[in-house]
Amino acid sequence: MENPPRKETFVAGGYHERTVKQMFHHLLWRLISPLPDRPYLQLKYFVIKGQWPDIDNPKTFSEKVQARKLYDRREIYGRLVDKAAVKDFVAETVGSAYVTPTYWVGTDIATVDWSTIPLPAVVKPTHASAQGVFLYGQDDVERFRAENSVAHWLTLDHAHYNREWAYSRVKPQVLIEAMLHADGGIPRDYRFFTFDGKVSHIEVNLRIDGTGYACNYSPDWKKLPFYDPDYLPFYKPDLPRPERLDEMMQVAQTIGRGFDFLRIDLYASHDWVRVGELTLYPGGGFEGFEPPDYDRIIGDKWVLGFDIPRRGR
Repeated sequence: MENPPRKETFVAGGYHERTVKQMFHHLLWRLISPLPDRPYLQLKYFVIKGQWPDIDNPKTFSEKVQARKLYDRREIYGRLVDKAAVKDFVAETVGSAYVTPTYWVGTDIATVDWSTIPLPAVVKPTHASAQGVFLYGQDDVERFRAENSVAHWLTLDHAHYNREWAYSRVKPQVLIEAMLHADGGIPRDYRFFTFDGKVSHIEVNLRIDGTGYACNYSPDWKKLPFYDPDYLPFYKPDLPRPERLDEMMQVAQTIGRGFDFLRIDLYASHDWVRVGELTLYPGGGFEGFEPPDYDRIIGDKWVLGFDIPRRGR
């Protein structure tokens, strides 16, 4: 009989720990929120990254994310960032075997018949990131219902907070889906950065004794020297090449083809590969790069698939 997965929290330790600096930033974002999109993004970028973004002639990856938020308006983007709707897109593109089973989607969690939900399961908003709860047993279900996180989740608005346009096309809902597990716990998160289907690099998020770490690898599985110092601690030891890396590469290339940039998040075990989510604006385009040169190195791989309007002088 297979052992039950070890219990873990949705957000790994080390991520989104609230500091005085972060609390100041959140206050500032509220103060500048009435600004139009372009000056809002410019000011937010300056506060976080310490320099003014060149949105009219973007060169770094971070600048190009800002330009996409302002000027890239493909209607399919709403479908891609919706954690429920994207599953049909994935099934159509690479097959239903790569889709995590959905148990329920809606807005009123009180209507869920929990006797029909196989546990363990994951519950999370369809329209936001870094929010969710792992449900391992009935005690977790009762705790989740009592805490009523859904009311807060449904108010989250990335289209306003980070001016990520695609989220304005998504109806806020809650998703309950199967929990994936590998090697007795939550599987590693492999984030494939693709440019028109070509994989640039793979960001790996993993957990060690409840603490989150991250690192980056090339498509041929060589450790890369850069990381985001504002995200998770850098994982220094080498990771073994995933058994199903070739399959993951094929899935990422197929899904990413036809998009100038798309991040495809995958999970894998010895027996399967699943698509987690698709991302158009990693970190809102405010992620750190250490060494800083990698912001430009990655940015050079992105040939924009949209026009930036010429501004009058």
